[in-house]
Amino acid sequence: MPHRPPSLVVSSLRQGMAFLLTLVLPLAVMAQGVLGTSLLPSKVESDLVRAELMAHAPQGAGPGQEVWVGLQLTHAPEWHTYWKNSGDSGLPTELQWTLPPGVSAGEVAWPTPRKFPLGTLANYGFNGTVLLPVPLTISPEFRGSHIDVQLYAAWLVCRKECIPEEGNFALRIPVDGSTGLNAQAFEATFAAAPTSQPPGDSAIAPEEGFISVSLDGLPAAWHKQTLEFFPEAGGIIEPGAAWTQAWTGDRWTARVPLSPHRSDSPASLSLVVAQANPTGEGPGSPGVRMDVPVQGTWPAPAALPVAVPDNLSAALEANAARAAAQTPPADPSGVPITLWAALLGALIGGMILNLMPCVFPVLAIKVLAFARHGDGAGAQRAHRVNGLAYTAGVVLSFLALGGLLLALRAAGEQLGWGFQLQSPGVVAALAVLFTLIGLNLAGLFEVGNLLPSSVATLQARNPTADSFLTGVLATAIASPCTAPFMGASLGLAIGLPPVQALAVFGMLGLGMALPYLAASWVPAIARALPRPGAWMQTFRQLMAFPMFATVVWLLWVLGQQSGIDGAAALLMLLVVLALLVWAMGLRGRSRTVLAGASLLGLAWLAWAVGPNVTRQLDADPGAVVATSVQGVSWEPWSVDRQNALLAEGRPVFIDFTAAWCVTCQYNKRTTLANEGLLAEMASKNIALLRADWTRRDPAVTEALARLGRNGIPVYAIYKNGQPTQVLSEVISVEEVRAALTSL
Repeated sequence: MPHRPPSLVVSSLRQGMAFLLTLVLPLAVMAQGVLGTSLLPSKVESDLVRAELMAHAPQGAGPGQEVWVGLQLTHAPEWHTYWKNSGDSGLPTELQWTLPPGVSAGEVAWPTPRKFPLGTLANYGFNGTVLLPVPLTISPEFRGSHIDVQLYAAWLVCRKECIPEEGNFALRIPVDGSTGLNAQAFEATFAAAPTSQPPGDSAIAPEEGFISVSLDGLPAAWHKQTLEFFPEAGGIIEPGAAWTQAWTGDRWTARVPLSPHRSDSPASLSLVVAQANPTGEGPGSPGVRMDVPVQGTWPAPAALPVAVPDNLSAALEANAARAAAQTPPADPSGVPITLWAALLGALIGGMILNLMPCVFPVLAIKVLAFARHGDGAGAQRAHRVNGLAYTAGVVLSFLALGGLLLALRAAGEQLGWGFQLQSPGVVAALAVLFTLIGLNLAGLFEVGNLLPSSVATLQARNPTADSFLTGVLATAIASPCTAPFMGASLGLAIGLPPVQALAVFGMLGLGMALPYLAASWVPAIARALPRPGAWMQTFRQLMAFPMFATVVWLLWVLGQQSGIDGAAALLMLLVVLALLVWAMGLRGRSRTVLAGASLLGLAWLAWAVGPNVTRQLDADPGAVVATSVQGVSWEPWSVDRQNALLAEGRPVFIDFTAAWCVTCQYNKRTTLANEGLLAEMASKNIALLRADWTRRDPAVTEALARLGRNGIPVYAIYKNGQPTQVLSEVISVEEVRAALTSL
């Protein structure tokens, strides 16, 4: 029997995918130009702090111009971060800049802090909204048209408990244009900043257990007012101890207790004084900064360590570890080590992606397309050309999807890998796509019978374009999956500059296409395939069933998002759609009558029940009921519940999952359903939480970002006083047990 190339729905459906790609690619390119080369976000939000990177260059950013950047922190009520000297405890906010050659960052122009008493201790810091400005110096040699600014920031946010947080930020400052959108915030900060003043006759005299402070030349409006005293160096005084102050004419004096654990004896003490302002939010009152000389001899310092509460110490150590992790050693090639790790992980993860359950349906398309040429003089060349075309389709699609993800995140959206399946409309569209492909593979209809011959033969006449569009389709199918190595690479990619981030997405696509590309270039593989013949028709029909199984899965996903009514409505539409494509393959009057009736029925159903498909349930996506597996209860995750369990001293295991993530469901029904493993978790009193990302949930997205991930599955183990453990994407019982041994 002569071999007839399988037509699938490819002539029309893949062309539709190509049309979507033409829409996505310009969007990514536009975002590259509009949002700057760094598609990192300019702001990061958590439940406790909203952090935003800002710029202020009213006269442009050329050499010699006044250029400022700054991190604005907006705190939740009752929470605060820290000044350069955090006081008895805490950690100052840390800023690490990545700037182009010829541009350098100065020191933070710290605003005046506030004092936060806590029992016998006191901290220095900020609540409300505060901007930490930093000057930029542009050398005469700088020739760029813009300045790309990247920032890694780490801060400790505290109330009674302390939580380390961090963020990666970026923005672009034009050299010639004015950047003044944030002028009000910067000018208000400059107006409230401490004014540097020479010490004049001011002096500090050490005594046994105290220092006597005498300051001259303070503003006349301050006379007889109560002042606050903030030394810039920590460990000199006791911030929370009682101290005295007085005015003698226009001279202010104070007697401040020394820290019993003081380890430094400076020749001068840099300090800020300001009017006491115990209430309110934001920076403290405008102050005066002085470098005051020390007169006399310091008493001998003690060599005892400062006692820090265990919970605060754990938070500080975690914050320091995160900061260290964000500062990798320099690579002699000039490319960050994190980039090499991300590229390698993406390549391996992309290759493994071919084995993931959600990618299996596309194997039918790939195998049939690969085998269609059979033997012949031009077969090897056809294999290679089609392999390159397929690879181009996969890589460009991953670049487009990655560019769209980065652009949306830069615009402030809290999104991660697989974000498109959080939309019921996308899930329904994929269900329609797989239904049509399955019906075509099963032989219910042929595209050639539905379209004019000039259109129907496009696939056979343009096999290269068909292979390219197969790659586009493969990417659409694979996008919700996360393979081993892939999660960490995508998490790193989000924190890289845009060109490097897109390189990671491109490498992911190359990894996915690599097995097929290698097969197309190795003649032995082509010779190992069975000859074209009747087996291909059988194989084609067999592959319809994975497609239908995928439709069942998508209907289940839609049921999680839109409820049973939405899933039932889509199922009715799919049945009528199948009737329509079958009727279109008939001849004569039967085709006209049945196809017309089917089309009218489909239109009526779309109007009557279609809205049920795209309507999301009003319930909180995280508000799933507690479930029990093998007698062990899983609870819905929330930040408050996680913190409450940790406060009780219990370890917490979190499963970040979604109904549309096939890998998640595989792990859920295998490793996480293992009776012995669950019993071991119960014996260790481990709390099990499930963070559901089936629909968009910014809290889950933020929690993933804290772990350096932007896709699922993710499995994390938390315990107070220990670093967080993040497991691999495809977990095994042995891996989880090994992680539990440290608890």
